[in-house]
Amino acid sequence: MKFTLSWLKDHLETEASLDDILYALTDLGLEVEEVSDPAEKLGAFRIAKVIEAVQHPNADRLRLCRVATYPDGPGGRMEEVQVVCGAPNARTGLVGVFAPVGTHVPGTGVDLKPGVIRGVESNGMLCSEREMELSDDHDGIIDLPEDAPLGARFIDYRGLNDPMIYIKITPNRPDALGVRGIARDLAARGLGRLKPQEVPAVEGRFDSPITVSIDLGLKEKGCPLFAGRVIRGVRNGPSPEWLQKRLRAIGLRPISALVDITNFFTFDLNRPLHVFDMAKVQGNLHIRPAREGESLLALDGKTYSLGEGQMVIADDQGVESLAGIMGGEHSGCTEETVDVFLESAYWDPITIAATGRALRINSDARYRFERGVDPEFTLPGLELATKMVLELCGGEPGQVVMDGAVPDTTRRYRFDPARVISLVGMEIPEADQRATLEALGFRLEGDQAIPPSWRPDVLGEADLIEEVARIASLTKLKGRPLPRAQAGVPRPILTPMQRREQAARRQLAGLGYNECVTYSFIDGASAELFGGGGDEVRLQNPISSEMTHLRPDLLPGLLQAAARNQARGFMDLALFEVGAAFTGGEPGEQHLQAAGLLVGAAAARDPFGSRRNLDIFDAKADAEAVLAAIGAPAKMQIGRNVPGWFHPGRAGQMTLGPKLVLATFGEVHPKVLKALDVKGPAVAFTVLLENPPFPKARAITRPALTASGLQAVERDFAFVVDERVEALTLVNAAQGADKALIESVRVFDEFSGPKAVAQMGEGKKSLAFTVRLQPLAKTLTEEEIEAVSKKVIEKVTKATGGALRG
Repeated sequence: MKFTLSWLKDHLETEASLDDILYALTDLGLEVEEVSDPAEKLGAFRIAKVIEAVQHPNADRLRLCRVATYPDGPGGRMEEVQVVCGAPNARTGLVGVFAPVGTHVPGTGVDLKPGVIRGVESNGMLCSEREMELSDDHDGIIDLPEDAPLGARFIDYRGLNDPMIYIKITPNRPDALGVRGIARDLAARGLGRLKPQEVPAVEGRFDSPITVSIDLGLKEKGCPLFAGRVIRGVRNGPSPEWLQKRLRAIGLRPISALVDITNFFTFDLNRPLHVFDMAKVQGNLHIRPAREGESLLALDGKTYSLGEGQMVIADDQGVESLAGIMGGEHSGCTEETVDVFLESAYWDPITIAATGRALRINSDARYRFERGVDPEFTLPGLELATKMVLELCGGEPGQVVMDGAVPDTTRRYRFDPARVISLVGMEIPEADQRATLEALGFRLEGDQAIPPSWRPDVLGEADLIEEVARIASLTKLKGRPLPRAQAGVPRPILTPMQRREQAARRQLAGLGYNECVTYSFIDGASAELFGGGGDEVRLQNPISSEMTHLRPDLLPGLLQAAARNQARGFMDLALFEVGAAFTGGEPGEQHLQAAGLLVGAAAARDPFGSRRNLDIFDAKADAEAVLAAIGAPAKMQIGRNVPGWFHPGRAGQMTLGPKLVLATFGEVHPKVLKALDVKGPAVAFTVLLENPPFPKARAITRPALTASGLQAVERDFAFVVDERVEALTLVNAAQGADKALIESVRVFDEFSGPKAVAQMGEGKKSLAFTVRLQPLAKTLTEEEIEAVSKKVIEKVTKATGGALRG
């Protein structure tokens, strides 16, 4: 947002210095990006007089001028300087603008030096407006009235000594996209008084020859209100000097009075307008969705093919304007324009933003409408613009025609002055808080505050407190230590889940993994690979096509990171992430995961060339290490019910009971690796950090070490079972034979294949395992060992249907 200091003072009555205004703007949240002071660029250019201009002795088109300059200012000493000038209007007695040697001429980018032109010395320069970047006029040097004060700075004489201020506007402050909104903030801060603004009603002198209508499908949201009036008999010549000067100061090129007026209101009051040439409008104006195949030659000279449903303003012949974004070339105003239709409307921000993004059009109107202009100022803005058109262009106003109504944006929130202490930590008297809100345009009714229509960003009680603190200045906030709740040792700050998350992150880093922090959004195709991609997790306004859905799992982000690393030559990777995965877009429809990914080889190639590829057991071991670190129970079951993004025969789930899943591990499915462009092999695991039960009571100290000095006893068993029986079934059955004595069960052999079929029959295999018995109270007798062995045989036989191998 750009404006000049004098423009600001049109709305703000103030004696504050420029430095005070700049500091206050940044402190109010309107960060000053740049200040352009004309004195720095044009301060050296002074008014001088040509004493004599004669023909150059060696050039027909050059004049040799004796110029009287006054370097010390009006009334100071006079210095005579010789200047060679090629302007056709250089003459004796001319009062113009002189740039001495050493001056930087912005229009040419040249620093003036003493020179010799066609054998004659020349010191300095008599300047044209283009050389000073005041206009495109370069037909001759500047010709001033004879009474112009000699020696005065040209910027002071012409009123150009007006600093231009450029501030950055955050998306939540559309009111600051008008100079009056900025002045309102400064007045609330105490840097002056906001000048009152009168909105005179302009009486229509004739009935409008055209009508306006809004399509019923757009009236409720797309365009709640469209208004305008016909003005007959206007003269669309150049705009007055003061208006051109305003627009040039902020980088806009003056075009014509009518166009300059609409640009002025866009920046002055944040009220974009548009003017149609009535001679080119066929019939009435309609706000409707674009139809298939329609296009528009816009005012920027480009033709846009319109998408079906995009909002346009059309007459009976076709599209004349992109609603709220840009007008059309066909109905644009020219110097021959006599009758115009002046339009003021309120457009839905989301609709405007979607159309502008689809067509890739950036305009001042779109920039403001998509952030939200004041809907209640739609009709007053039309009246003020009509008044200026009549003043600058003449003409006769018609009756206002409109369709729709001003949308009701009234909302009220409870205002509690005491909350400024709890939310911000500042002590501000209640009277000052109320005065601040009223200065910003809020209405106060008891303990209720009603935000003004130009502040769509105020959406709750906390926003009211933010406004009070912002105007009071957060620089006044003093740091104070938080009070202690009680004496003694403070209670732990981290929650049990936060400590669990910290333990998982530390364990994975200790295992040699590199931590990744990926986006919570992924593309729809990747989300579908991992069981997501539904409408419930689709973003309405994604920042890119690669971030359209909430991630259903952490592995897509890790695999995409692995693909990017492999593309740059890093093939062996160990990556992990701890974060949230989502099943929906509502609160509670997310869960915390710790995921790890291993790609490539388990270790670098040694001097002898050996190199082992990663396998499922690497992922299983690391998943178990994470579960141990977060305090999960040591005894878990391994199941085969794995998600589709894991290899179905080379993956498993760690569970407590049949339903409570703690972790999933295994090889990543080849189709997933191919889709995400990852070169395998790749193994991964996902630990669901919220699923392991927390201990019922936390012991203050570590539990006592249980160690036995008695001799352990091992017994080997071999069973003939069906070839589909899993070894885990045997292990679990044997483990349950005597939970007090049996320390561990370990499978050490599997006998299967053609030889096994020959010995044991078709569809059979032999599994052998060792049972380790650890007595705690006394040495086991042979009878006790035999009793446990019988229980093991009974349990395994019952669980598997197998038989002890003879």
